[in-house]
Amino acid sequence: MTTDTSEPTVTLDALDLSALLCSRVCHDVISPVGAIVNGLEVLEDEDSAEMRDFALDLIRKSAKQASARLQFARIAFGAAGSAGASIDLADAENVSRGMFGDEKTRLSWSAPRALFPKNQVKLLLNLVVIAVTAIPRGGVIDVKVTGEAESPLFVLTAKGAYARIPPHVEALIAGAPASGTVDAHAIQPFYAGLVARAAAMAVRFSIEGDTVTIRAEPAAPAGTDVEPDVEADDNGI
Repeated sequence: MTTDTSEPTVTLDALDLSALLCSRVCHDVISPVGAIVNGLEVLEDEDSAEMRDFALDLIRKSAKQASARLQFARIAFGAAGSAGASIDLADAENVSRGMFGDEKTRLSWSAPRALFPKNQVKLLLNLVVIAVTAIPRGGVIDVKVTGEAESPLFVLTAKGAYARIPPHVEALIAGAPASGTVDAHAIQPFYAGLVARAAAMAVRFSIEGDTVTIRAEPAAPAGTDVEPDVEADDNGI
């Protein structure tokens, strides 16, 4: 199914959008920052060398995690430079690996070392977030970027046990949530749709077996007839 690139049926004013995005970023960093605080409390209260080593290891890992999440958010949700700026795809790869590369999820990345328009890169990173949620038990995410910045193709595949297209994600990217509202839990895919429209790109989801595929490519001009996606229809997507 290809998401609708027309104007969304639900809109947020600038204050609501910024508040929900801030809530999302805060949610992502609360856990590791809280772990750092706990580790510091252990250092203050414990004399045991073993417990102090445990606390230092906790602080070290949590600080690294918090830093990775903030660096990712800076590009995926933030301005990351002045209006009209470009972003190196290598930077997108680095922050994605820092954010999601762990024992649970393996990230494979194939993209040219090139500068792409800011909104295209922001869309790519937000699609990585969605790909991660498509495999809740972990697995392999493969990111491929081909074509030039003027006409790119993003193909992300998420393969793992219990893979599924995340609930409501297609409607949220289209800007038409069934509930008619957007909250902090739904803001990320809704924002991805806003970025897709700003980048004039269409996003399509499909699933086959244990693999979810997300494609993003330049949207067809308004009024252009697009052939129906027979394969997607056959799969009931």
